[in-house]
Amino acid sequence: MADSKNNGHNGAKFTGTDRYIVSGELGLAVNAAVTLAKPLLIKGEPGTGKTQLAEELAASLGTKLLRWHIKSTTKAQQGLYEYDAVSRLRDSQLGSDKVHDISNYIRPGMLWQAFVAEQRPVLLIDEIDKADIEFPNDLLHELDRMEFHVYETGEQITAAQRPIVIITSNNEKELPDAFLRRCFFHYIRFPDESTLKAIVQVHFPNIQPRLLQTALEVFFDVRETPGLKKKPSTSELLDWLKLLLAEEMGPEALQKQHEQGGLMPMFGALLKNEQDVELVEKLAFMARRQGR
Repeated sequence: MADSKNNGHNGAKFTGTDRYIVSGELGLAVNAAVTLAKPLLIKGEPGTGKTQLAEELAASLGTKLLRWHIKSTTKAQQGLYEYDAVSRLRDSQLGSDKVHDISNYIRPGMLWQAFVAEQRPVLLIDEIDKADIEFPNDLLHELDRMEFHVYETGEQITAAQRPIVIITSNNEKELPDAFLRRCFFHYIRFPDESTLKAIVQVHFPNIQPRLLQTALEVFFDVRETPGLKKKPSTSELLDWLKLLLAEEMGPEALQKQHEQGGLMPMFGALLKNEQDVELVEKLAFMARRQGR
């Protein structure tokens, strides 16, 4: 593999940004993946900042972020290019001169754009586990060799420099072993209380310490509820705090309601389905009956 495709770190180490708190483990993972010139595969609960990692990494490097959001219908070929045969047929029927140059109907995908970018970009392949099981394997050659062939035009597209590739997964499907071998893997653990405090203070620097402490106690109580179908995430905590601040909810009122049992104020920011709402209501009712 050519050295031009194996650009290592430019010397700067990613340690997070003013808007994004990075754990020591995550910072090491990002820098290791860049040094090894391997895609960084990030797993973790939804809402733990996997996508934002790519955004903040690109911002910290002052480079472009190319986002390829994967759906259940996405095919690997779409990341390379798409041939718009329908438009060519229509132009042919209209007598357009464009039809004589097939390149007019080739639409570069995100990998193509990343390969030809003037400055080394960050390429985000977001939620890869939503695609068909064969999708990761179909990308192996392109991610490994950093080149592909355009059959319609005979071009060979080769990366002038290896993009920094961030791949996220919510663990909905197992990824193939051959694909995993080509990645550097990191699981984002759910933040502990001190890390969550730091994250919150980035977004709400003027929040009252007592309100934050009380809100985190309520939040962790909800997360630790046995049988909860969907645990609230970091992003949902931030939404909830934003609502509490908008309603000028004081720590005393929040603490009193928490001690009395029942649903927390603006619970729709934390609980996302009716089963979890019913479960929390039931547990609160039982706690009140027991005189807690």
